[in-house]
Amino acid sequence: MGIEIERKFLVTGEFRSGEPVHFQQGYLSREPGRTVRVRIADDQAWLTIKSLTTNTVRQEFEYEIPLADAKQMIELCDGPVIEKHRWNIQHAEHLWEVDVFSGDNQGLIVAEIELTSPDEDFVIPDWVGEDVSHDPRYHNSQLSIHPYKNWS
Repeated sequence: MGIEIERKFLVTGEFRSGEPVHFQQGYLSREPGRTVRVRIADDQAWLTIKSLTTNTVRQEFEYEIPLADAKQMIELCDGPVIEKHRWNIQHAEHLWEVDVFSGDNQGLIVAEIELTSPDEDFVIPDWVGEDVSHDPRYHNSQLSIHPYKNWS
């Protein structure tokens, strides 16, 4: 069984380093307790199943799939497709993934860090701000149906 332990933060400063990867992702299911996502990152694609998040921990199963299949699956998604660019930034002992959203989520920049345990210590970069790990509005599955542009 795959386990994901993830913390999510807003980005408040300059972070860019290197070239980003363009992501498209859509949701085949957003049922309470689980999501099924298809993701395209440049020329690779994955199908991911995630359970409900409890205290930053959830089950995650991710499988690489053919790009052509992913493009067809994106057409089956039940809502707008998330568009974003991702930068991978090494800071101290951890890799941070910084997503700069576009489209209906333009203006939102989120940094994520995956941990090996919920209480693992990590160094927060100076460009990282508020911890939004427990705010479901920042889940990509929610951003696709309640985009950032509509928040008041």
